[in-house]
Amino acid sequence: MSLLTKRHVIEGLQRAKTNKAQQHRDVLPTWCPGCGHFTPLQGVYEATERLNIHPKNLVLVSGIGCSGRFPFFVKGFGFHSLHGRGIPVATGIKIARPELTVVVAGGDGDGVGIGGGHFPHAARNNIDITYLLLDNSIYGLTKGQVSPTSPFGMISATTPYGNIGYPLNPSTLALTYGATFVARVFSRDRDECTEMVTQAIAHKGFSFVHVLSPCVEFNKFVTYGSIRETIAPLPSDYVPDDHVHAIQYAESASPVYHGVLFKTAKPTYSDHMQTVFEKMKGSPTN
Repeated sequence: MSLLTKRHVIEGLQRAKTNKAQQHRDVLPTWCPGCGHFTPLQGVYEATERLNIHPKNLVLVSGIGCSGRFPFFVKGFGFHSLHGRGIPVATGIKIARPELTVVVAGGDGDGVGIGGGHFPHAARNNIDITYLLLDNSIYGLTKGQVSPTSPFGMISATTPYGNIGYPLNPSTLALTYGATFVARVFSRDRDECTEMVTQAIAHKGFSFVHVLSPCVEFNKFVTYGSIRETIAPLPSDYVPDDHVHAIQYAESASPVYHGVLFKTAKPTYSDHMQTVFEKMKGSPTN
């Protein structure tokens, strides 16, 4: 970033302070130029303004990795947790303070690698949080090792002869686990990313957005160009209310579909907790 550009950004942030709903912090993002994570970050900025979410009512939680810096760049409460532990931390926050808007940002290694054991339980219990999985198919912060979503045969720092592990599909996992909102988006499309993040945050229940977010520094296999060649929007007549069809479209590799794959209404974990509280009030005291 040039000094002139940086000065303009800083001046813009200073002017933005006059806007009460502005979600930018004074800390500028430290990701590499061209990183796909800038787009979902902008999506959070615009989504929270569209939904009129005040910073005092917003909590950003992250794990470890490049995506772990997410809370540093958004005005609101932030929690930079341990590797793979963003979801349980966010779950605890939402249970304790259900009135807060809780968003988790994590990478593919963080979410379906070391944190993969937490993902299904937040989804099946319909915890009312939004989970943004920023998938660059590599461990970028530690300089380019294969991750659980790296394609078979991919050359990396740890697989000089090609990756011999088969990749996971986070969108399919979210659907299988019972997420009530599942969307996929390519970080090259800023407007759609903002729309998907907005819908996810507005959704009542466990909402999941799978962001295809290329790492321009260390992943030379999964790139903006390679994703653009394989991705396509869901059919214009697609209705995201059929779970079986959603899995079929999520599993498609040629093309890889983007958009809202599935959406349904279902009582949340907090709703069930309230029911238990009401029953407790009516129980006789021992």
